[in-house]
Amino acid sequence: MEQDEKYMKEAIKQAKKAWKIGEVPIGCVIVYQDKIIARGYNRRKIDKNTLSHAELNAIRKASKVLGDWRLEECTMYITLEPCQMCAGAIVQARIPKVVIACMNPKAGCAGSILNLLQVPQFNHQVEATYGVLEEECSKMLKDFFKELRQKAKEEKCKHSES
Repeated sequence: MEQDEKYMKEAIKQAKKAWKIGEVPIGCVIVYQDKIIARGYNRRKIDKNTLSHAELNAIRKASKVLGDWRLEECTMYITLEPCQMCAGAIVQARIPKVVIACMNPKAGCAGSILNLLQVPQFNHQVEATYGVLEEECSKMLKDFFKELRQKAKEEKCKHSES
């Protein structure tokens, strides 16, 4: 568990980078042979790209580092349960293990709505560990959305005053 927490803290650092640029704070790291080989964070708004999720950005980098699309000996650490697109990419990349901080009841596809990581009919299933630094990651997301709502409220007040 200590190792999982160590790497999840690195994923949290990535999530905080996303927050600083106004993105939903989701971060990810990919570890190979006890070394971080790729980092990613949400960049959808900045990149103006639906595909710019933390997991996909990290997978792209890890594949480049290893020189292969198969990430068969890697572990992914992610601050929020992946969506259907990212869960599918994790399976496609043959990542054997994913460590997830908190679940996403509205869009999660690693157990909340669906579990695409462990569909027996697929040619690859992913082992998943849940709840590593869950409270910290959950609080970060709640604080981000609270801040976003507050900013929207302030903007609304400004417009109604003018």
